[in-house]
Amino acid sequence: MRFDIVNLRLFVAIAEAGSITHGAARVNLAVGSASGRMKQMEEAVGVPLLARERLGVRLTDAGLTLLRHARITLASIQRMTDDLDQFAHGLRGTVRLLANTNALTEYLPVPVSHFLASHPSVNIDIEEKKSGEIVGALVEGMADIGIVAATSDLGDLQSFPFATDHLCAIAPASLGDFSHAVAVSFENLLEYDFVGYTRGAAIQTFLDERAQSVHRKIRQRIELGSFDAICRLVENGVGVSIVPESAARRCKRTMSVRVLRLKDDWAVREMRVCVLDRDVMPVYAQQLLEHLIASAERQEQ
Repeated sequence: MRFDIVNLRLFVAIAEAGSITHGAARVNLAVGSASGRMKQMEEAVGVPLLARERLGVRLTDAGLTLLRHARITLASIQRMTDDLDQFAHGLRGTVRLLANTNALTEYLPVPVSHFLASHPSVNIDIEEKKSGEIVGALVEGMADIGIVAATSDLGDLQSFPFATDHLCAIAPASLGDFSHAVAVSFENLLEYDFVGYTRGAAIQTFLDERAQSVHRKIRQRIELGSFDAICRLVENGVGVSIVPESAARRCKRTMSVRVLRLKDDWAVREMRVCVLDRDVMPVYAQQLLEHLIASAERQEQ
């Protein structure tokens, strides 16, 4: 059974587009040629890879298996190309890095900026995702490095300590309910309006899930994309919120907000830097991984 690279790229494009027509367009193939290639692939496998439906296609169980292997194979070929390219043009490449909200905003900017300054030929493609999604992307070969909460099921991923993430509550300094308090439970905080995060943000999804676990819902008045903006609206009495302690302490220096420790166990989370297989990563990705690990070790000293 043989699949060439063109067929694998076509199959991944069709799977992601949910359509043979749109998938073919993504890889610049005519629809007839794409349909013919798909038929040959299914004949080679001996079972259908796609279930044709009125509005497109969906993957069969065999198709899902092929998709996972195709992504890993294509990623491996790209890494091979990048690694060989260093011999002709010097070390060049792009590291695909995924992180949850807190890691991306509070813990990655400094080590990433230092790495980029000392490695001018390396780029970093960074994206925010939930920890569970990051694990899946690493397993499927769609990312090189991920920063996740240690509570996630890491499976066979290799992981290393990165940071300790403390979430805390913030409230307007003028709100008398917390004038003598130093800590509050999340459930108690749910009695108040919230200044929340942009829809789809990993931290917002996490907080929504915590609220659902106690059969409650967050009363969100506004959605914002940065910790500083959230703290500013809290200062002006719009509501309360939950942010990383580092952001809360930073904002408290210039804003009239009250910082409260969260009593909930999940408010303290260990974050880990994860990879699928350290030894087979491109050289430049290995260098970033080592840099992040060393950065975490320096923070603990």
